[in-house]
Amino acid sequence: QVQLVESGGGLVQPGGSLRLSCAASGNIPSIKAMGWYRQAPGKQRELVAIFSVSGTIHYADSMKGRFTISRDVRKNMVYLQTTSLKPEDAAVYYCHARTWYDKDVWGQGTQVTVSS
Repeated sequence: QVQLVESGGGLVQPGGSLRLSCAASGNIPSIKAMGWYRQAPGKQRELVAIFSVSGTIHYADSMKGRFTISRDVRKNMVYLQTTSLKPEDAAVYYCHARTWYDKDVWGQGTQVTVSS
């Protein structure tokens, strides 16, 4: 079993930045890919950025240049540095992992609010 716990969300003004963190625990070797998704009220959950099986990074087009995903393999952590935040970036941000058994694991989410 894999568990994911996010942190780092909060209220930020437009143009501001936040660093989100995701701590993975449990059966770490079963994880083949990890990343971030987000879901705004009334909208579908969407990809933000992920590390693929090969370690390649994929970003959603609207986040390229503003968001940066990184990881610390020794600490089992994945991070999302967000910059130049816009009101439309407000959402619950979820950490996601896919295992080698093609099971999807989600964290509980962390709220990002962008407002002046």
